[in-house]
Amino acid sequence: MDRYAYSKRFDVKRYPGFLLITMVCLLILYAPLLVVMVYSFNDSLSITKWGGFSLRWYVDVFTGLEAEKYKRAAWNSLSIALMAATVSTAMATAAAIGMVRGGQFKGKSLSFGLISIPIMVPEIVTAVAMLIFFSTIGLTLGYGSILIAHIVFCIPFAYLPIAARLQGIESSYEEAAQDLYANRWKTFRFVLMPILFPGMLSGFLLAFIISLDDFIITNFIKGAGVETLPTAIFGAVKQGIKPNIMALSTLMLLFSVLMVSLSYIIGRTDRSVDSKSNKD
Repeated sequence: MDRYAYSKRFDVKRYPGFLLITMVCLLILYAPLLVVMVYSFNDSLSITKWGGFSLRWYVDVFTGLEAEKYKRAAWNSLSIALMAATVSTAMATAAAIGMVRGGQFKGKSLSFGLISIPIMVPEIVTAVAMLIFFSTIGLTLGYGSILIAHIVFCIPFAYLPIAARLQGIESSYEEAAQDLYANRWKTFRFVLMPILFPGMLSGFLLAFIISLDDFIITNFIKGAGVETLPTAIFGAVKQGIKPNIMALSTLMLLFSVLMVSLSYIIGRTDRSVDSKSNKD
């Protein structure tokens, strides 16, 4: 049996009920998001009755009574995400070079497992562990504790696209540079880094959005008086869901989709360039 016949025989789209199950899953996953987005344009104070199309709640997010609180929370979220993504990308790049270009060494599998732990361990467990650790060493909970925690759990998310990109780069480029008397730093700066940059940028964007959207870990270790956008929204929801919360949630959703889309486009473009160069 040839490959075509085998793939046609096991085409998952031909299984009875596959389309129905897919549509149900998509409905459950995205219907709540669509409801939030639609009602963020509702002119009424009610979150269940449609009162006409309006942008009043988007204006309220920036100029309303709670606007200052949301601006501080947005600044905390953006600044923490930017610094956490930058540091974690740098550390992930170093780790990827060591893992991919370091050859076989004792403890390599263990090292990869340690890098991957933040992805595999439930986030609530990580949050409790960090809270206990920070309390044990006497670190004051606040902006700094959030930044440290975000750097730690963003590393594996930045590592994956960087390592994947590095595995597709032939070592002959670096060998040629060293044959021309370039030291390791110049080889990395002028040869490896320009080729690796799309993977680094993709990892940075992924780490940035993971940090920006995090709630569970941040809520455990943020301390008093420090809020990020997810924790500010959660605090507002506990007092009752308001239309301006839907508008703010929609803005966060659209920004997250934009960042993830950029990361995907960069990775896909990079793979297309690689495949084209290999054919040539």
